[in-house]
Amino acid sequence: MNLNRQKRYALVGVGSRSRIYWEALSQPEYQPHGILVALCDVNQTRMKYVNEIRKENYNLSPIPSYTEERFLDMIKNEKVDTVIVTSIDRTHHRYIISGMEAGCDVITEKPLTTTAERCEAILQTVVRTGKNLRVTFNYRYAPRNQRVKELLTQGVIGNILSVHFEWLLDTKHGADYFRRWHRDKRNSGGLMVHKATHHFDLVNWWLDTQPVSVYASGGLKFYGKENAELRGERYPYTRTTGIPDANRNPFALDLSQDLNLRRLYLEAETEDGYLRDQNVFGDGISIEDDIAVVVNYQSGATMSYHLTAYSPWEGFRIAFNGTKGRLEYEVVETSYVSGAEEDINRPDIRDAREIQIQEEAVITLRPHWGKPQRIPLSSGRAGGHGGADAILLRDLFIGDRQDPLGLRANHKAGAWSILTGIAANKSMEEKRLVYIKEIAPSALGVR
Repeated sequence: MNLNRQKRYALVGVGSRSRIYWEALSQPEYQPHGILVALCDVNQTRMKYVNEIRKENYNLSPIPSYTEERFLDMIKNEKVDTVIVTSIDRTHHRYIISGMEAGCDVITEKPLTTTAERCEAILQTVVRTGKNLRVTFNYRYAPRNQRVKELLTQGVIGNILSVHFEWLLDTKHGADYFRRWHRDKRNSGGLMVHKATHHFDLVNWWLDTQPVSVYASGGLKFYGKENAELRGERYPYTRTTGIPDANRNPFALDLSQDLNLRRLYLEAETEDGYLRDQNVFGDGISIEDDIAVVVNYQSGATMSYHLTAYSPWEGFRIAFNGTKGRLEYEVVETSYVSGAEEDINRPDIRDAREIQIQEEAVITLRPHWGKPQRIPLSSGRAGGHGGADAILLRDLFIGDRQDPLGLRANHKAGAWSILTGIAANKSMEEKRLVYIKEIAPSALGVR
């Protein structure tokens, strides 16, 4: 392949998360480097909508759309160099493995996959094919998270002995996982895999280590029909769009009231039956909303981690305890409903040059025998995910900058991040400590 020509990308799965990729490849900044040549999805209505937006916003001609059974035809017909996977989590392995076997490099959204067996199959395919696999952990790219990495690497608190990590999803963003396909653990691996893979990757990266064993305890404690009824609340409907009773439910989502949600999901229902607005206090939820985890790492450090998906505010608190002191880090994040117009157009998710809102972040260094120090952070405009998205996209599609902090995550990082969550799920199910070596023995050779 001529490295100076445009790379040819195909996108698999055109739900809400895919937008940052096809929008980037629609913009003049990226077009000299790469071009989006095809879409693949189970739903033609969604693919048609993406083509309409590209035409309306960027004056681009429609690109071919392929249904999932024609995935390999798409690669061959469109001469695809790299496949971008943003499909439902339980299908990631299918497109990653088939794409690499067909000669493509792959960029995949997190999580890499949802089970240890699928993880091992992906790792074996990377070795067998020699193709490149990138996992888009955008949290690494946030400047504030890079600053934490720099401080820990500099040894400001010495050797890190323990970590306490609390992540809070609020009743706007957190509830959204209980409306969508994520509510079925078979689809997403639960929040321990789908969401917490971000957090577990950050700790692996910050500490430059991997997990050894995991113990977890949790359950569905707030959302779901039974929990609502225990509080004396009744929401007797499956979905919330067009349901008069749902008007009194602050957790309800009306797809008809949002242009993007209506076009992307409501008008596409007849093709695949997917309901984007399921009742968060209804039946059929098999994921947890409150989970406590203890992780032991190869470095000797331990972590206590807690995820809550029904908090009044969104963000996280983390503290690193070391031989020379303690580093504390707190971030208040902007909440949103994935794919809604307010999500697409909100100031903190657009191009960094347009940003007017800065999410709150504070880093405090507490050295032994010294006064606490507030670590200054850049006052520049944030951008999506704390400024991460714009940096990630440039690195993916242009790649013209050095990477001294190791921001680029490959198949190895993708595997180690999900194995913590997969082990946590097994621990909750079997009520015992779970060792990584028992669920993914071949991963032990991956560093």
